[in-house]
Formats: sequence, C-alpha cells, structure tokens
Amino acid sequence: MVQIGNLSFGAFPLLLAPMEDVSDPPFRALCKQQGADMMFTEFISVEGLIRDAQKSVKKLDIYDEERPIGIQIFGAELDSMIRAAEIVEAAQPEVLDINFGCPVKKVVCKMAGAGILRDIPKMVKLTEAIVKRTSLPVTVKTRLGWDEHSIRIVEVAERLQDVGIKALSIHARTRKQMYKGQADWSWIAKVKENPRMHIPIFGNGDIDSPQKALEYRRRYGVDGIMIGRAAIGYPWIFREIKHYFATGQLLDPPTIHERVAAARTHLRRSLEWKGPKLGVLEMRRHYTNYFRGLPHIKLFRTRLVTEEDPQVLFDILDELEAHYAALQTDARSAYALHQNNQL
Repeated sequence: MVQIGNLSFGAFPLLLAPMEDVSDPPFRALCKQQGADMMFTEFISVEGLIRDAQKSVKKLDIYDEERPIGIQIFGAELDSMIRAAEIVEAAQPEVLDINFGCPVKKVVCKMAGAGILRDIPKMVKLTEAIVKRTSLPVTVKTRLGWDEHSIRIVEVAERLQDVGIKALSIHARTRKQMYKGQADWSWIAKVKENPRMHIPIFGNGDIDSPQKALEYRRRYGVDGIMIGRAAIGYPWIFREIKHYFATGQLLDPPTIHERVAAARTHLRRSLEWKGPKLGVLEMRRHYTNYFRGLPHIKLFRTRLVTEEDPQVLFDILDELEAHYAALQTDARSAYALHQNNQL
C-alpha cells in the first residue's frame, strides 16, 4: 500500500504527469476514467497566482471526478511561494506539488523549475517553508540534476524528505537533456536503495508501453510510475498497464469507436471549460495522437486542425468514425471470405 500523507493507494499507483497545456480538466477526466490513480494540474506560476492572473487562477479549477489531485506550482521567491501555497490550499486539492523539474528556458532563467537544481540549498529552503505553511501534504517533482556533471539526486531526495515532503517524483533526465536522449532510471534506483528513504518514490520518463512499465517496476523498485507524453491522446495507456500487471496479457488497442468517443468528449469538455475559441484551438494538438496510425488519416486531420466551427468539428468526427468503421468491416469481410475459400 502506497501512502501520501493520509491518501492511500494500491500497491503501485499510476500518476498522470503535470503537462503544460495538456493536463487540464478535460484531459484529466479521460485519464481518470481509464485508470489513472492520481492527477496533477498543469504547472502554475506562483507570480501569476498572487497577482490574480486569469490564466493562472483558471488552472486551479478541479472537479470531484478527478480526485485525488495535486495542484502543482513553480516559482523561485520565498514570499511568493508561501503566498501561492495559501491560495492553493484554499482550492482544496489533496496535495500541493512543487515543480523543480521544468526545463523550459523562460522558467529556468528565473531560477524556477529545473533552474533551482543549480542551488540545492535554496531548493531545500523553499520546500521547507512551504511544508511549514500548509496543512496539505507537499510533494515534489524534479530531475536528476542540472547536467551529467551535477547529478545529486540521492542527496536531494534525502534532504527534501528530511524537511517534510510526503512523496517525490523523479524525471530520470537532467535539465540539459530536456526531453532528449534516454532516461536513466538507474539513478532512481539509487534513491530507492538508500536505507534512509521511506517516502514513496515515483519514476517518470520514457514509459510508453505496459511491457516497459512492468520491466521498470521490477528493475528499479519504484513505488509507482508517473506517465506524461505517452498519455497524450492515448489515455488508454493507464488501463493497458493495469491489465498487463494483473494478467500478463496485452489488451487490444482502442477501437475506432473508442477513439472518436474520447476525442468527442475531450472536445465537448474543452469547449465547456475554455469557451468556443480556445476550446477549438487548444484541441488541435490532440487529434494527431487520438488517430495516430490510422491509414490515410491526413485528410481528416487537416480538416480537424483548420476548422473553427465546433459543430462542424463534431460532424467531421462522426464522418471519420463512419469511414474507418466501414474500412474495418470490409477488412473483416474480406478475411472471412478468404478463410472460406481455403476450406
């Protein structure tokens, strides 16, 4: 049983990673339905929160169907972090998560996100201050280090635990790597092997199949896995991993009906949460992933990412579903005819 504060999970929880412009309420709801055990919001600027910036405040929206959920914040100034923690607590998530891992230049240049990996004492100081000022369980997401020459994650994990965090998620890359190269989970294993560590350690990076999830669970001894890019447009990754863990068998991929239903639900919720203009625009990045691998999908995809009328978008999705369902029916009929001819 994995515990984060008073939260209890099963033996090996699957977490949805906080991803900017991805991990919003419409997408989180789909991942929850497919078996994700815990969600995290998009990362939220503490400076935006304390200045009541609309975009930052909007990201505090959470819904009962998503729980348990952690609100993730990033910043570098102590006073701002503390004030933002108070705002987060008022939103009543289950967890307050601190982002010490974002590698994006505009975040790092302010010594926030992964930028703070160049100043570990400050990282620990900020974390301790937030732990002391909130009643919420505090967790952290970070990276191995700034670059391959400054990996101190074993020490960092121990120090963060000592100031009171309740769980640690580690993306097994350095900031210098960004999202390139292979994630090195051997460092996460070293954290887990430290006899002083007792909080849950979640691994993140490169998990894109049930087979790899099971392999990494066994090889590196993590308490759970945080999944990011592999879930974009494919929330079924959570159910597939859980099924594989339980049975050793791979589930069939989602049908065209499931894919279209997910895209349709995502679009509808996006329109409701963001409004018609942003709801349409910000869905465009998802269509490629929902329909990846379908033959000759380009024509439909082009229409989906250029259309601005919500009702026309739903009509295109209906047309897409009918088209590929018919192709599958034709393929099955041709196969059955071939089999009969062999008899």
